[in-house]
Amino acid sequence: MSNIISFPQRIRPLEEAGRIGILIDCFCNRRRTTEDVFWLKENAELLNLLATSKVTLNTSDLTHYQNFYDSLEHRLCFFPQYYRFILSLALDLEALGLGQGKSAKLCEWVVDHNLVGAELSDLQRAEAARLLKRGLGRAQRDDPTLVDRLHGFIDQSETFSIPNKKAAYELTHIVFYLSEYGRKDPGISADAVRSLEFAGLLALLDHNTDLLAEICIALRFAGQTPPLGWEDWVFEQLAGFKAVKTEIPRKILPGDEYHSYLMCSWLAALSGTPLFEGANEPATLSFHPAPKPVSALRGMSESIFQMDNARSADWFKMRGTLTVDLSPQAYRDLQLAEASSDKFDEFFHGFARCTPVLK
Repeated sequence: MSNIISFPQRIRPLEEAGRIGILIDCFCNRRRTTEDVFWLKENAELLNLLATSKVTLNTSDLTHYQNFYDSLEHRLCFFPQYYRFILSLALDLEALGLGQGKSAKLCEWVVDHNLVGAELSDLQRAEAARLLKRGLGRAQRDDPTLVDRLHGFIDQSETFSIPNKKAAYELTHIVFYLSEYGRKDPGISADAVRSLEFAGLLALLDHNTDLLAEICIALRFAGQTPPLGWEDWVFEQLAGFKAVKTEIPRKILPGDEYHSYLMCSWLAALSGTPLFEGANEPATLSFHPAPKPVSALRGMSESIFQMDNARSADWFKMRGTLTVDLSPQAYRDLQLAEASSDKFDEFFHGFARCTPVLK
């Protein structure tokens, strides 16, 4: 049994700290159990949001995590494969005011057991390096060859003019790690900023709220202003979310998009917008966006693919052909994307993929 939460007018809305407490209780106690790796993921994301956006919260609400915090050493030793989640949770809990001193000891254990040596991905190594440096301070040095490879990846702007969600999410996370989640200048190049803008145009055309929110955050962490209209578009999607409760404990309803909700809320927090409006009573919640229209990206990609040698990399020549079959909503999204960026025609040059066909 489920229903959308409704709040009678006679109920006084909670202040932001109270609403944050409702979300902490929901994610810590009601959606999953602490032995579930997805509990680690969800709570690491929520606490990271709170720790990096400087919101006001009641530190007493962190006591929901007390039992978890008390068992950190045992959990790390038994679940070393999840060490990055566990370190992230420990560091953010301590930064927010729950406990002290454990995170450094956990980081030392990770180093002593060379858990980073089991990573095959530069992205995962970069996340581990950020966590260990945060926990150990100057005792942990940067790996210059790893940093060079990360910059080399994000500097290849043409990569991000072609739909590739995996690459786009890796781009945003690299900027998160290089900036230590907004704590320092990531030192990215103009090419990397262009990469973020190209990936953002694709996210907007694809109606991918989650990714566009991350890209706007990454741009902010890099000291850039997101293109005109992008953040407002994300906030419109955030306003369309419904928090749906169930009377069945730990019953997450189908269609839950908690991650998108948290990313949009994170961007809202960084821009000074009140968080988690509408959360006024403890409940098991799932998070559901408004129905998504067919994206402009799909129609544009299908049209270009069918053109073969007739396609052109010149946006102004192709515009009329590619927009004729778009739905009104998809066309509005395209108009917003085109107007938001003076690099749209440059982006389209890569998107069109006009290289000669292999024979």
